[in-house]
Amino acid sequence: MKMMSARLIVYLLLCICGDLVAAETAPTSSGVLTFNIDPANSTVQFTLGALLHTVHGTFRIKSGAVRFDPNSGKASGQISVDVRSGNTGEGTRDRQMHANILESERFPDAVFSPDRSNGRLASSGASDVEVHGLLRIHGRDHEMTIPVRVQMQNASLTARAKFTVPYVSWGMRDPSTFVLQVAKSVDVDVTLVGR
Repeated sequence: MKMMSARLIVYLLLCICGDLVAAETAPTSSGVLTFNIDPANSTVQFTLGALLHTVHGTFRIKSGAVRFDPNSGKASGQISVDVRSGNTGEGTRDRQMHANILESERFPDAVFSPDRSNGRLASSGASDVEVHGLLRIHGRDHEMTIPVRVQMQNASLTARAKFTVPYVSWGMRDPSTFVLQVAKSVDVDVTLVGR
């Protein structure tokens, strides 16, 4: 009798654990997919054209989670970039960038909040979609539609996007001088890795 009870308990535990695992991996009843961004494996690179040479730099992703409904195209969530992490590899230039252009102590974060997407997201392999939302940077919101190449493999996602930020027309200071002419916009290249 004890042997039968022990087997029954083990069987019930296996059934319960199996149901819990299935519930964890199943899509939500609404079909909404949630991707949590891995900041350690995600990158933001930028390129700024200048008269004498091109400036390259990086920012760090702070956090991010995006929810996406493949049926309606609706999206939500936020991807936050640490503006204070901006680095071009040249100390004097970086200090000027943070103090006079980005004002990163006053505006420490840049946040993209998606609201919808266009294009079909394949459950496996590569997809090209356009993501619309608001980019809050330097204290202002800017509407953007960003082309994104998404690579899905199992439960992992890699999203790559390239876009231009017209920082001067968005209210940031133009660092150009009589001698040094700098582009009025910066090219941004983002790679996000998530699950």
